[in-house]
Amino acid sequence: MPKRILVGTVTSDKTNKTVTVKVERKVKHPLYGKIIRRSKKYHAHDENNEFTVGDVVRIEETRPISKTKTWAVKDRVIAGGTQAVEADLDVAEAGN
Repeated sequence: MPKRILVGTVTSDKTNKTVTVKVERKVKHPLYGKIIRRSKKYHAHDENNEFTVGDVVRIEETRPISKTKTWAVKDRVIAGGTQAVEADLDVAEAGN
């Protein structure tokens, strides 16, 4: 049986060798017909701690690694992460 492969966004990388990946899918509401988003979070194995928050990654189903981890990160689709933005703000002094 082939292994399932999903694409999602890394939402947490705080644990050692593990990332939390949020996978979103769009489904049609059974009664109203509106397209709605459904999401689910998966714990995926990241051996070298190389993926950070905001990365879009591809995860693959594997044998159980721990109680909650049955997925492993295959590769990075799009690099994300937090961008450092310099703010050049001039604060006007309030004169009395």
